[in-house]
Amino acid sequence: MNSQSNKAELPLDLSLLEKEIGYTFSDISRLRTATTHSSYSNEQRARGITAESNERMEFLGDSVLSLIVSDYLFENFPSMPEGDLSPIRSTVVCEETLAAFAKSISLGSYLLLGHGESITDGRSRPSILSDAFESLLAAIYLDGGYDAARDFLLPKLIPQIDRRAETGRFRDYKTQLQQLIQQGGSGDILEYVTVGESGPMHMRVFEVEACLNSNVIGHGRARSKRAAEQLAAKEALALFGEE
Repeated sequence: MNSQSNKAELPLDLSLLEKEIGYTFSDISRLRTATTHSSYSNEQRARGITAESNERMEFLGDSVLSLIVSDYLFENFPSMPEGDLSPIRSTVVCEETLAAFAKSISLGSYLLLGHGESITDGRSRPSILSDAFESLLAAIYLDGGYDAARDFLLPKLIPQIDRRAETGRFRDYKTQLQQLIQQGGSGDILEYVTVGESGPMHMRVFEVEACLNSNVIGHGRARSKRAAEQLAAKEALALFGEE
C-alpha cells in the first residue's frame, strides 16, 4: 500500500490563504489542520484516512485570542476598571465579530467540510467561521509565536475597539437593558435563561435567552454564560431601537 494512501488530500491552494492573511507558514501542516472541520475529519476517519480536525487548535486559539485582546486593553486603557474591561472583551471576541473577520479573509472558501456541512451552507455559518478563525490564530501562534499572532489579529481589532471607545459604546449591555426596562416603572421582570449547552467540556458554548415577563426578547451564544447574556441583552436593545 502506498505510504500516502492513508492521508487526506487537500484540494485547496493554501498559498492563496497565506497571501490573504499576510503570513507564510514554516510548517504548512498547521494551516491544513486549522482549516479542517471535524465533520470532514470524521468522514475521512470512517474511510480509514487520517485527517486531524481543528478542534484542538480552536481550544488553543480561544486562549490566545483572549490573551491578545486582554493585553491590548490593559496597555491601552490604563484608567479603565476591570468591570468595564470584561464587557469590552466579550463584545470584541464574540461569534459575530470573529465570523466577520473570517469572512473578510474568505476563510470559508478554504475549509474542508464534511458532505453534510458542505451542502447546508456550512462555509458561511457563523459558528463554523468563528471557530475556524480561532483555529487559524492558534496555527499562526504555533508557527510563529505570540508576536506573529498578535500582529495578525490586532490590525483587525484596533479599529473596532478605538471606534467604540470614541463613541462610548463600551457599556454593559445588561445594565443598559435593565435601566431601559426600569424606566417604564411597570414592574416588568427581566431574566436570563440558559436554554442550551453544546461542545466538549473544554470548549462549551452556551445559549441564553433574555426574557421580559417570560417573553423572549433576545438571544446570545458564546463561550461563557456571562458573554452569552451580554449578547442576548444587546439583541434585546436592538429590538427596542437602542444601540
